[in-house]
Amino acid sequence: MLGTLMEQAHTTRPPLWAYLGTVVFTVVVPGSVVGLVPYLISRWELRPPLFGFGLTRWVGLGMFVIAVPAFADFLARFVREGHGTPAPIAPTRHLVIGGVYRRVRNPAYIAVVAMLVGQALFFGNLGLLEYAFAVAIGFHLFVILYEEPTLRQTFGRDYQDYCRSVPRWVPRLRPVERRGQR
Repeated sequence: MLGTLMEQAHTTRPPLWAYLGTVVFTVVVPGSVVGLVPYLISRWELRPPLFGFGLTRWVGLGMFVIAVPAFADFLARFVREGHGTPAPIAPTRHLVIGGVYRRVRNPAYIAVVAMLVGQALFFGNLGLLEYAFAVAIGFHLFVILYEEPTLRQTFGRDYQDYCRSVPRWVPRLRPVERRGQR
């Protein structure tokens, strides 16, 4: 069943509003969460490394760099596979289960938190680390209280099957294979 949904999602072209809405959403929401607020907290000034280890700066840079492609994949999949946007006011028409979604159900949230922790470690800013923790808690509550119930209601058994095979927060080492997956 999920393979059939994937095949259907890839046979039609996404609507123009999905592209435009995703660009606007990305600039406003992740742009604020990962760009504006961290800048306001840290002014992007290098402080002494957190925990006294210079290596933390490089770990932070690595976390940020590794998170960017996962976040980009999430955005592209919401448009191309889901035919919608990440914004709850213009959701996807199809369940998004390809790419990084074959390893974990919430790659965008994980990527955002990784980018925030990466910035905190890179800039040596404890306030940014606290902000990353608060954002992670907010994401978890949003997923549990709104997103998962909404997806269950919208996509029914397909979403339930997906939840049984793909973890919420800790990525699988091997991606789930499904017929028609790209």
